[in-house]
Amino acid sequence: MAVTPLNALHQFLTVARHRGFAPAAAELGVSASALSQTVRQLEERLGVPLLSRTTRSVAVTAAGRKLMEQAGPGVAQALGALKDASAQPGEVTGTLRLTLPSGALPFLLAPLVPSFCQRYPKVELDLVVDNRKADIVAEGFDAGVRMEEYLERDMVAVRMSAPFRFVVVGSPAYLKRHGTPKKPKDLLLHNCFAYRSSNTGALLPWDLEKGSRTWRLPVRGAVTTNDERVWVGLAEAGLGLCYVPESQVAAQLKEGTLRLVLEEYAASVPGLFLYFPSRAQVSPAFRAFLEHTREVLNPPARTRAKER
Repeated sequence: MAVTPLNALHQFLTVARHRGFAPAAAELGVSASALSQTVRQLEERLGVPLLSRTTRSVAVTAAGRKLMEQAGPGVAQALGALKDASAQPGEVTGTLRLTLPSGALPFLLAPLVPSFCQRYPKVELDLVVDNRKADIVAEGFDAGVRMEEYLERDMVAVRMSAPFRFVVVGSPAYLKRHGTPKKPKDLLLHNCFAYRSSNTGALLPWDLEKGSRTWRLPVRGAVTTNDERVWVGLAEAGLGLCYVPESQVAAQLKEGTLRLVLEEYAASVPGLFLYFPSRAQVSPAFRAFLEHTREVLNPPARTRAKER
């Protein structure tokens, strides 16, 4: 079999990552029709379908997923190497793709991303905000940001933040109308904005704790979402209670538009971690981001045994 062109493989991987031709074509700067033709030629060369196409969607076949997993990291490294080859001595270039949940934005956008872009102006940052648990290898990410409980055990994890609390908050107007919960079980009588998992579709309970006791409450309310940022404005409007990282509502608590509820039951989590498969595979751009993260965020001493 003739050697498959790197360009065609790269274009397939881009379509597979976006699950669509239009967004992939926009990223690559080509037409969707030309991109579709390139992928069809690659499928003919390989003798297997890589994508399942309908009029409304594009799905990756089993053969396509296998190709993504096996070729994706290598293609990303090859493209990064081509960019590095054109760089001046000591200059860091390349593209850095990160997946992160919306709750991680306050930790990244204000203190970290602007200073990194100023320091490394030739590194392109592709930040994909998605509360879904992504397969960073198969989907072509350099790294991801998640809480410790969502990390795979074979990942290298580097702490990005100190431990923090998840708190229940409500507006003064809501609490005046409906009363302030005194015990965790009281939340079951309130309008509590629910969170739907992007991975499973299940509604997630609210976790509370006090000393050695814990509560998992199947709260329900008028609004369900997979992005907790939606809740804060609704809570300020007096529509119900929400459960969010404390840092996400620090300004509202200071201004008094929101108040803490059941603070003595606030649950603590270990913090946010930057995770990736192997240090041996990291690009110069990611290595620079990793060192910049440690320097700027100055996270506390790492406690996770697998960090090294």
